[in-house]
Amino acid sequence: MEVLLNLLVVFSALASLEKATSHGIQPLSKIAIDRTVIALDSVAYITATPSVLGVNGGNKDWITLVYSSPTPTVFDWIGVFSPANFSSTPCLPENPRVRPPYLCTAPIKYQFAIFGNPMYISTGQGSLKLQLINQRSDFSFALFSGGLSNPTLVAMSNTIAFVNPNAPLYPRLAQGQTWNEMTVTWTSGYSTNEAEPFVEWGRKGEEQQRSLAVTLTFDRSSMCGAPARSVGWRDPGFIHTGFLKELWPNSAYTYRLGHKLLNGTNVLSNIYQFKSSPYPGQNSVQRVIIFGDMGKDEVDGSNEYNNFQRGSLLTTKQLTNDLKNYDIVFHIGDICYANGYLSQWDQFTSQIEPIASRVPYMIASGNHERDWPNTGSFYGGIDSGGECGVLAETMFYVPAENRAKFWYSTDYGMFRFCVADTEHDWREGTEQYKFIEHCLASVDRQKQPWLIFLAHRVLGYSSIEYYANQGSFGEPMGRDDLQKLWQKYKVDIAFYGHAHSYERTCAAYQSTCTSNEKHYYKGSLNGTIHVVAGGGGASISYFSAIKPKWSIFRDPDFGFVKLTAFDHSNLLFEYKKSRDGKVYDSFRISRDYRDILACAVDSCPSMTLAS
Repeated sequence: MEVLLNLLVVFSALASLEKATSHGIQPLSKIAIDRTVIALDSVAYITATPSVLGVNGGNKDWITLVYSSPTPTVFDWIGVFSPANFSSTPCLPENPRVRPPYLCTAPIKYQFAIFGNPMYISTGQGSLKLQLINQRSDFSFALFSGGLSNPTLVAMSNTIAFVNPNAPLYPRLAQGQTWNEMTVTWTSGYSTNEAEPFVEWGRKGEEQQRSLAVTLTFDRSSMCGAPARSVGWRDPGFIHTGFLKELWPNSAYTYRLGHKLLNGTNVLSNIYQFKSSPYPGQNSVQRVIIFGDMGKDEVDGSNEYNNFQRGSLLTTKQLTNDLKNYDIVFHIGDICYANGYLSQWDQFTSQIEPIASRVPYMIASGNHERDWPNTGSFYGGIDSGGECGVLAETMFYVPAENRAKFWYSTDYGMFRFCVADTEHDWREGTEQYKFIEHCLASVDRQKQPWLIFLAHRVLGYSSIEYYANQGSFGEPMGRDDLQKLWQKYKVDIAFYGHAHSYERTCAAYQSTCTSNEKHYYKGSLNGTIHVVAGGGGASISYFSAIKPKWSIFRDPDFGFVKLTAFDHSNLLFEYKKSRDGKVYDSFRISRDYRDILACAVDSCPSMTLAS
């Protein structure tokens, strides 16, 4: 009976705690670090084992925490801190009117003590297993009472660390400035004053060469506001990018990351492999994955993203298991939802390493990467938590002329992708509008018949509750300024995130279906199919009771889209759920080159007597 009562208390407490992690809120921001009281209890303790991690060469490891409190409560929690001496340095005030908090840094994740033992509130003892990744510093663990709103530090653990905290980690591939260039970006603890970064690479089975890498980093002053430059700040280490050029098309390559130390020795990563891009227009089977708003989650169940991004690991697992069946990934905004807590970027790049180390992982800028007042954002929100784009622009490479203006084009065989940045002005007459038109107009549709537009916010059509209640069914001004470009240049499909669900429209122009077909399109579409693929992992967005005529299929669930170009005339579209990888919606396009040249609504030139 006592066990049953304790379990009921646990479930009740966890339910109340769950309410605190509301939709869209970075859970680490729920911890009132500025109210922390130091009240170490001589009887309470917390210990961590083992003390050395990664002894077998890995950059992930499981640890065991054993803890005890003489006055246990259901609200006791354990914070994971890195660096270990998280309370040893004074904090700087954000501005003269704001007092700095007593503790200067938030934990990188946390868990409630009761999670490790349902009997914790009666015994005062518990044990937890947590997974840590190498984040360039040591770790310590702290036991708090008082819940998240009034934390009281009652015990601190011993310090543990990885064998080589500076090791090169978490490679992420991306398309370069040209079709035959691949870039690889990674993170390490080595500055260029300590070691020279390089990539050792070559065609699989052939002689390998070395290419030097460039190095970037940033400091607290690069952030635009709190929490990114206050309690959420964490040293990002050094971000290196190597450029692998003049690749043979559709060929297997191997590579590994390296740092040449001052004493002449080399620190090397594991060996990875990738397949180079096909030549633009090359006729081969080409497969593309597209989704937005994935975020990250913790395999150990820690509450850092409790019930906010539970689909993230599902999507990651499905894509990891299916690596041999696709060639490139587009993650169109809202990458990891760090929201100013910088430790989360390491954790996200670790989560996607099995994918991003093997295929190009292309990203777009979303509101949770870029938006901050008075920093050039098109929207005046605070969703980036003070990052104002710096993290996304540094941690990932994209082939933009200026990564602070996060729009770019990239070619992959028979595909041309035009990636917009909805967090900068896209309206007619702007710099970005001119880029979008040039990207769409410059493609040779005979060689690259599949023209795809991608952006984070819904510049096309969405019937989720938010947009329906606004009366816009999409981002205001989106269709007004861009639909004439989609129509003029015959964009096949436009993809968006932001709305955390899946929705597909008919081939549409000016909110009207240009075809009654739903699953097999032949010839010219005479419009553009708009797809919201924002169900990568973040909390689901639900649909309005109103279903517009242009909405063909909608699903409030986690999932992603796969495009397969079989040749210049046949394209397969599939929507798959993350939980099982099965197809729940699909259509085909079959056409010849002359069909793309045919007139569509509002896209024909004016006729004259002379013509």
